Amino acid sequence: MTNHSAVEEIVDAHHHLWDYDSPYGRYDLPELLADTAGVDGVTETVFIDCGSNYRTEGPEALKPVGETEWVAGRCDASDGGGAARIAAIVGHANLMLGAAVGQVLDAHIDAGGGRFRGIRHSGARSGTPEVVSNRGEPPADLYRRDEFVAGARQLCDRGLSFEAWQYHHQLGEVVALAREVPDLQIVVNHLGGPIGVGVWAGRWDEVHSDLRRSYVDLAACPNVWMKLGGIGMSRFGAVYRSGRPGAEEVAEVWGDTIRAAIDALGPDRCLFESNYPVDGQTIDYAVLWQAFDLVSADYSPSERADLFAGSARRVYRLG
Repeated sequence: MTNHSAVEEIVDAHHHLWDYDSPYGRYDLPELLADTAGVDGVTETVFIDCGSNYRTEGPEALKPVGETEWVAGRCDASDGGGAARIAAIVGHANLMLGAAVGQVLDAHIDAGGGRFRGIRHSGARSGTPEVVSNRGEPPADLYRRDEFVAGARQLCDRGLSFEAWQYHHQLGEVVALAREVPDLQIVVNHLGGPIGVGVWAGRWDEVHSDLRRSYVDLAACPNVWMKLGGIGMSRFGAVYRSGRPGAEEVAEVWGDTIRAAIDALGPDRCLFESNYPVDGQTIDYAVLWQAFDLVSADYSPSERADLFAGSARRVYRLG
């Protein structure tokens, strides 16, 4: 990474793992360690739910706990090896269970070996066949439903966070949830999900203008944080001059939107993420971090320290 102002540490705040051939290929601990070893300063990472190794037997509600059990083993394997370690786990639970989701959360906590930090329950719904939703088509008002809100309160009771994954036109739902449950720590994934294909193809300026207005609304909720990433996903519609862009081109395409999020919420509420291997659809791992370095070059050393590591450390309670 180009060293603009001495970024000493990077916490990759969002990646996945698959020990089988997923749509994004196999991406297990060896692949993660190889990627993080190629970027100076990556010390710790945060695993985010992706449907890996769910239990195949037992109650349906508890099946996602299998992923936490499996990832905890990968965390142990990454400890003490002189490379980046997986320091935190975010899993999945069906928050539409309401208060009954508490037993699922407790099972995750037990399985996580002291590393379990929160839940992601996707509300991503495009409303168009050209853009996939995540694991089925959630109801349009998922984050407002009484059962969901009751489930979210169970997260608060346990000091767990909520990862919000939705598309740009749904960010009002996140604002509503943040206001309804002000004690809930909400981490918005992937810059808020700006779609750039399907009915949104060719509407980059419009989509990103709407997104910036949503950042202001999200910033007014002190319990909301923003992940800066997801920019390699093909559904976001970025157009590059070359097939695999360099850092300068990535920074040119995404810089204004990323800086708009930082300026709205503040560096202490924003955190860089690789979203690997999904962002590997279009951008190499090292190139992502070089681009983040370029995009944030004009921020102060302390602000950059927050963006690259400090905010993630606070959000995920890393030592």
